[in-house]
Amino acid sequence: MNNKFDALKDDDGGDHDQNEENSTQKVGEKEKTEQDKSQGSSKGKAVVPGPAEHPLQYNYTFWYSRRTPGHPTSSQSYEQNIKQIGTFASVEQFWRFDSHMVRPGDLTGHGDFHLFKEGIKPMWEDDANKNGGKCIIRLRKGLASHCWENLILAMLGEQFMVGEEICGAVVSVRFQEDIISIWNKTASDQATTARIRDRLRRVLNRPPNTIMEYKTHTDSINWHHESLLFCWHATWKILLSWTRGIGRAFYVLRTG
Repeated sequence: MNNKFDALKDDDGGDHDQNEENSTQKVGEKEKTEQDKSQGSSKGKAVVPGPAEHPLQYNYTFWYSRRTPGHPTSSQSYEQNIKQIGTFASVEQFWRFDSHMVRPGDLTGHGDFHLFKEGIKPMWEDDANKNGGKCIIRLRKGLASHCWENLILAMLGEQFMVGEEICGAVVSVRFQEDIISIWNKTASDQATTARIRDRLRRVLNRPPNTIMEYKTHTDSINWHHESLLFCWHATWKILLSWTRGIGRAFYVLRTG
């Protein structure tokens, strides 16, 4: 089809209707299903479109990660925390995954869904991401599920029209707000980042005065390192103060 975006919207068959039937399942049960899919796809052969299916321009992989509020993690522990759900190569395969996915609005606590081109991990340090950045938009609660679906369909349908610049997208569920971001390869290409920003606003149907932020992954890494250092320093001061307090109490007991 000439318009892949239309194919994505219309070629879900009966699978997409299963969302309502599956909405009553517990999050834990769905996560288990997703992990089973991940294990099956990672051990199998390369993912290719099936007969008579509509192939996508790129293969994509779903990932999931859960975060603990107020606890910055190192890149190593973060990499261990992200779970691969599975990879798809066609419109029909996407809808089969989508019919079993928990909607962002149904997540409890802090969690992230990631959708990236196959072979790219949703990490700042990945070779495809390290020189890039992300366009960020913050949403009030209740909008994430609809906006995330619109972003996915636009990305899979190549609606951003910036060549191979797009790496993937993330929806981050938080207590007070939700955050959607789209990642690209080259942060220094201002014309491309501006086009991505404008297209993202239209895809999500946000008003022209919507505040959007572009952040390079280098800045994110530096900020993250500073946060870790601050936490370690604060923890060390607390432990040192606690140790001194124990020492003083022991001295008083011995000399009292």
